[in-house]
Amino acid sequence: MTERHLYATVSIRGVLRTADEDVLLLRRATDGGWELPGGRLNVSDDDVPDGLHREIVEETGLDATIHDPVHATSWRNEADEGRFAVYYHCRVTDRTVSLSDEHTASDWFTVADAIERLSDPQATATERAADCTTEG
Repeated sequence: MTERHLYATVSIRGVLRTADEDVLLLRRATDGGWELPGGRLNVSDDDVPDGLHREIVEETGLDATIHDPVHATSWRNEADEGRFAVYYHCRVTDRTVSLSDEHTASDWFTVADAIERLSDPQATATERAADCTTEG
């Protein structure tokens, strides 16, 4: 049997939650859609949580505590390129966002409102993160 392995770009994203359980979403500059903070994993010496923390700081200015992964998925995009994403539960104490030029807006949403605005994989991650305790 011949196997076709997935060669993929790896994305890491955080479901950033406040003490009152709101979730941060960012509006993409490219198409106006909403997404969770994060980005592609670069070839570097960073481990994944450190890379995600760096991405969150770059995109939002927030110092998030990275907890456990809550969801992972793979797919092929419209150009038939492989994609693999891992989503982490994160906590923040500050709600003041400083956006990078990758995004045009940010807002804090309830879990239900965030899920309505996100793609299926990001919505699944948000729903799973909502079940996490502060410690994990």
